[in-house]
Amino acid sequence: MTAPHYVADVDLFSRSWAALRAAVADLSDEDLAQPSGCAGWLVRDLVCHLIIDAQDVLITLATPAETEPTRDAVTYWEVAHTPPTGDDPLDALTVRLAAAYEEAWLLKFHLDDVGSAAGRAAQLAHPAQRVSTRDEVLTVGEYLSVYVLEWTLHHLDLIAHLTDAAQPPAEGLARTRESLAKIAGFSFPSSFSDTDALLLGTGRRAPSAAETAELGELAGRLPITLG
Repeated sequence: MTAPHYVADVDLFSRSWAALRAAVADLSDEDLAQPSGCAGWLVRDLVCHLIIDAQDVLITLATPAETEPTRDAVTYWEVAHTPPTGDDPLDALTVRLAAAYEEAWLLKFHLDDVGSAAGRAAQLAHPAQRVSTRDEVLTVGEYLSVYVLEWTLHHLDLIAHLTDAAQPPAEGLARTRESLAKIAGFSFPSSFSDTDALLLGTGRRAPSAAETAELGELAGRLPITLG
């Protein structure tokens, strides 16, 4: 018998999250002060956001629901076509929280501490269990699949200006590309690598003239901003 797809999603969540946390653990103080791929955020600000994400995972996995699911890993996302500018009040709050750590090792320690707990909670939760978040209900498997996309995109953000940093797992990049195509309602040209499809698709970098030509009419439907 073939295992349900959500079992694979849980495993991929764990691998993606472990790879992202390992990449953070390898960062130097100088790396943390570099720009990230998120507008207006340094790498340390992104790490602070990952702590908040890990807390959200813990809260959601501890918030069971009895009603039928209202969203899945695709319909969970709200889609816009205007990239964030970094001026949102919550983005500014993240910057202030990151600065409050003062010492870089404290920021990294907090992510390792809370992030490890979130990873264990994901492993312990039954994939078919229903949980509630943002006033919506998802199965655990679908919810963790949402975070495969989240972790993979933020891993790319983390290393945007760090040429020697470890890349996200290949299987996470491939799954995130598949997810983005389902969310967007179209696929990217097969000649694009998974990383390029994700960076271009979400507006993390602008397409070259050649890439714009290859995208054709799809270029006018980019970027896909997820919230």
